[in-house]
Amino acid sequence: MTGTVERPIRVLFVCTHNSARSIMAEAVLRREGGGAFEPYSAGTEATGVNPLTMQALEEAGIDAPGARSKSVTEFYGQSFDYVITVCDRARESCPVFPGANQSLHWGFDDPSEATGTDDERMKTFRRVLTEVTGRVKTFALLAGKEQPAQPAPLG
Repeated sequence: MTGTVERPIRVLFVCTHNSARSIMAEAVLRREGGGAFEPYSAGTEATGVNPLTMQALEEAGIDAPGARSKSVTEFYGQSFDYVITVCDRARESCPVFPGANQSLHWGFDDPSEATGTDDERMKTFRRVLTEVTGRVKTFALLAGKEQPAQPAPLG
């Protein structure tokens, strides 16, 4: 008797530096996805995670253990149900990701470009995290309903 087994939906979030927006999206989907998703993030020019990203996530109670900036090339050869660019530069430099079943684009401001006092810069990171969280929650609800079923292993 054969059945189907639901597998996690593989999602790769891509931005330019993998320092803020894509890191936020990965962490939020990991929390909100309830195990239905396997989220990753990468950058076209990975430079390191911005400390204010980690502060904003921590303030929001979102864990991001082991968060690190990764190059998109680390994921070449892998298949993803969704590849989502979260900045215009990544969309331009990575218009087609090999192994992407569906490609989406969500444009968010780059909080690392914020200027002003530390408090003003942090407000920008919080605002972008709020925007990312809203979009990710909606995506998780919609994409989770379309989760592909895989044949159950024989045996």
